[in-house]
Amino acid sequence: MIMEWYWAAALMVGLVLALMALGFPVAIAFLGANAVGVYLFMGGWVGMEQLVGSASDSLSSFILVTVPLFILMGNLFYHSGVAVRVFDALDALFGRLPGRLCYVTVAGGTLFAALSGSAMANGAMMGSLMVPEMVRRGYQARMAIGPIIGCAGLAILIPPSALGVLLGSLAQINVGALLIAGIMPGIVLAILYAILIWTQLKMDPSAAPAYDIVRKSAGDTALLILRNIAPMGIVVFCVVGLIVLGIATPTEAAAFGVLGTIVVIALFRRLSWAVISKSLKSSVNVTVMVFFILLGSFTFSQIFAFSGATEGLIRWATGFDVSPMVIVCTMVLLLLVLGCFIDGISMILITLPVFMPLVVKLGYDPIWFGVIMLVTIEMGAISPPFGLMLYVMMGVSPPGTRFADVVRAGMPFFWCGLALIILMLTFPKIALWLPGLMGR
Repeated sequence: MIMEWYWAAALMVGLVLALMALGFPVAIAFLGANAVGVYLFMGGWVGMEQLVGSASDSLSSFILVTVPLFILMGNLFYHSGVAVRVFDALDALFGRLPGRLCYVTVAGGTLFAALSGSAMANGAMMGSLMVPEMVRRGYQARMAIGPIIGCAGLAILIPPSALGVLLGSLAQINVGALLIAGIMPGIVLAILYAILIWTQLKMDPSAAPAYDIVRKSAGDTALLILRNIAPMGIVVFCVVGLIVLGIATPTEAAAFGVLGTIVVIALFRRLSWAVISKSLKSSVNVTVMVFFILLGSFTFSQIFAFSGATEGLIRWATGFDVSPMVIVCTMVLLLLVLGCFIDGISMILITLPVFMPLVVKLGYDPIWFGVIMLVTIEMGAISPPFGLMLYVMMGVSPPGTRFADVVRAGMPFFWCGLALIILMLTFPKIALWLPGLMGR
């Protein structure tokens, strides 16, 4: 069926949004839109047969093995309870620093972002550990909830990032380079969070009241850190170090990461069949969901291109007499708006078939824009009214906490994310320096 590109684009995207609005799961929404698109644009039932073959091929990529392995790493840390000992060591490290539990949250969130690969798991873990203790110490709700809302999303940026693997696979760009590219922006964002917390406490010291703590000697503190934090370096090296050094591919590094995680948990004497069983069950549930979504997303991109919508949108977007940076900023703005209403995976699936070819056409590095997309997805997770992290925090917040309170606590950290995007637009090397060292 011959159709103008704008009607084809409106039909495909509209079908997905309409099915999602009716309450269908993301995967079913994309599969339904794909079925209609194949029938209209690829020759009816003959196209349906091609759809089945293409769907099977889409999941046969070896790089996708990385996804369940990264998810398993996060679940092993979560279900083993190793996080408690790490946060205890970080607590001792910050000593009598005013509002130190906020800084402990930032440091712990950054560390576990490099160990879990899942923003939701990161947020749930830190929320269950830190919020009750901070409330008990008299911290205001915004200071107890806000840092966790912000830092949980660092797992989207800092490898191992399951969402980064999905984005790289769908965009057909170097997954290893994309994962490494997220490290510097993640660290910069963590620093911005620490500066924000310092500013908030300067303006209102009562938001995190001081309290007496047991002093530890420098030797005791060093020993505590050596015992509880240093072993985590094994996992970080297995995942990040092996990729940077060029010793392992992302898939191989993910496998080494799982092995390193098991070794670390065993060193802490928390390894048991119960931990392994719970971790495997949780990982299977999440992996099946993710792969079901992938099943529809690959085909959606193909049909979108086959219908002429991708080429038409690129011609239309590049036809304006504006600078390429204005077009990129417009795409970022659209991503931020979408983040208020839909989840990160849906954002990728809807926009990637159009945005990534357009970015390449404009002459920009797809790795750089991929990192920007990950930052906007992180911001979307804390954006009202449907940011998933906001609802995760509602589940671990003190009784009587209103949704509006959670939103107010998280919004300053949203602006930190926007500041990072502006920095990356101005200084692309923030994302591209480390991949450049890999000789990409």
